[in-house]
Amino acid sequence: MPVPARPSRTPKTWDVIIVGAGPAGATAARVAAENGCEALLLERAAIPRYKTCGGGLIGAALAALPPGLPLNVLDTARLFTFTLNGGKERTRTCATPTCALVFRSELDAALTEAAAAAGATVRDSTALTALEQLGRTVTVRTNRGDTLRTRALVGADGSASQVAQYVGVRCAQVDLALEVEAPVSQGTADHWRGRVLFEWGPLPGSFGWVFPKGDVCTAGVVAARGNPAPLRAYKEDFLGRHGLHTSRPLHDTDHLTRCRRPDSPLSRGRVLVAGDAAALLDHWSREGISYALRSGALAGRAAARLAAVSGDAATKSATGHYAQQIDDLLGIEMHASATLASLFVRHPALVHTALTRLPQAWHRLDTYLAGHSSVARIMNTPFARFAAAVGTRLPARPPGNRA
Repeated sequence: MPVPARPSRTPKTWDVIIVGAGPAGATAARVAAENGCEALLLERAAIPRYKTCGGGLIGAALAALPPGLPLNVLDTARLFTFTLNGGKERTRTCATPTCALVFRSELDAALTEAAAAAGATVRDSTALTALEQLGRTVTVRTNRGDTLRTRALVGADGSASQVAQYVGVRCAQVDLALEVEAPVSQGTADHWRGRVLFEWGPLPGSFGWVFPKGDVCTAGVVAARGNPAPLRAYKEDFLGRHGLHTSRPLHDTDHLTRCRRPDSPLSRGRVLVAGDAAALLDHWSREGISYALRSGALAGRAAARLAAVSGDAATKSATGHYAQQIDDLLGIEMHASATLASLFVRHPALVHTALTRLPQAWHRLDTYLAGHSSVARIMNTPFARFAAAVGTRLPARPPGNRA
């Protein structure tokens, strides 16, 4: 949808304000600025800042980065090791090693710099404290005592988003992730170099991961929210078995990941949400960076259009178009990943066997990792449709004991 010419901007009113300088927010700010908007990007922490995240960039994420972005890739995964609750280990080789492993602090800082280079104004250490809108103006207040006005606002302030609460985002799935960034010895670094691990865990729908980054490994576990004690016990066991348990990790954090309901709103008036704030996330793998980058670009363009129009009809047209784009691009992916996640929760051994013993199943995942396919395409194959149909009729089974 083309962006109309903007009317003259009244003093002290921004065209677009973006809350949150993660991949979604920094991308939205850059795209809005590239569309001629006076864009202001607010970040509550000082940049660069730590963000709990595995930091794995699959092909879809890499393709969504701005051209020429200086990216500090610490390792590239060419081997994927899968285990079932610590046993039945098998390693597969990527046909085209693509998954880049980075620190989120560095990725987000680079994306924020790209937004600034495009013309966006960046204010870090500035947190949103209040939000209201009247007519064509959205007013925000910050912890610095500022009162800022804008014609469009993009909430990209993470899974605990204040803007998402304002919009009324609803979730179909909420999980708890526990993660550490652990310094490792040279021998351990050599062991993990070029290889990531996914272990299907003992709790329903749980898994653990190890992502190597030179002399640091990012590792963690995730499962449905509601059983923190068993999940923490699994984390300690997982880290210990893989030589990553340390009394002095660089970071030891937890956070909630959220997946939206298909009918969840993506806007309220002139306020949009994107990325984690919109609960856009893969149900099975909990991969969210590619979702953040793509939704951020769509939100930046939608916000630019909002800044240029007036009236309820034009506002609803712009936000409706944004919602339709999200559904067409990412909603179909989330629906497919929800089907896969449901199959995995009920039958983790079936999923493990398929990925590790059936070359065609690994090939499908490999092409997805490289950015040449999608979860929707994978789940639309005859085998995947058959497995999903059979899985719903078979009794659910736990991962089983380590072997």
